[in-house]
Amino acid sequence: MNQAEIETALKTAFFECEKAFCPLNDRQKEIILQTLLAPFSRPCDLLENPLDQLTSEQRQALLTFIQSQQEQNLSWKITLLNDWLNNQDSGAVQFIRDEYGMVWINQIQPVHLEKFLAQERQKRLQIGDRLEVCNGLWEWVQEEGPCFPEWFPCVVVGLSQVDDGESTYTSCVVRFETGTEFEIQGVYEWNQSYWRFAPSVS
Repeated sequence: MNQAEIETALKTAFFECEKAFCPLNDRQKEIILQTLLAPFSRPCDLLENPLDQLTSEQRQALLTFIQSQQEQNLSWKITLLNDWLNNQDSGAVQFIRDEYGMVWINQIQPVHLEKFLAQERQKRLQIGDRLEVCNGLWEWVQEEGPCFPEWFPCVVVGLSQVDDGESTYTSCVVRFETGTEFEIQGVYEWNQSYWRFAPSVS
């Protein structure tokens, strides 16, 4: 969206809030406008990546959240802004709002994300790797709902390339601590956001 489209969308949203008898005060409107229009008022410093300020665990949580939002065709920034405006908890990425704020979030540009998403795509699994997988692989999950995302530790016990005649993808078999095994099809291709490397044990 360009600056004019954002301003128009915000003015419409402010009007809808008033119609619903939930008007924002002038300070709230100002904060929202400043936050969302900040990239248009200053040059983007591409040399400084705001994501470098995060710990590796925080960065992984944010990247997982962003990928999940993208798969649902949602804007991750707008989701966080809605949480903030509605005073709702943002789950695994609540720390961003608590520690960094909306101005910091708005500094993040696609090129900043791409640096780390490209690194994620380059990581290749090996048998024996310790992972955490999300229950979103086998059931419908939502941040706010009866079934929310949970992460389960497991170990990679099998990897294979699959060619179904139309496409080629990688399948990964993991074993949970209970001994149960589960196959993740398209582990790099379409299910990347449902697994992550387990934090290293020190």
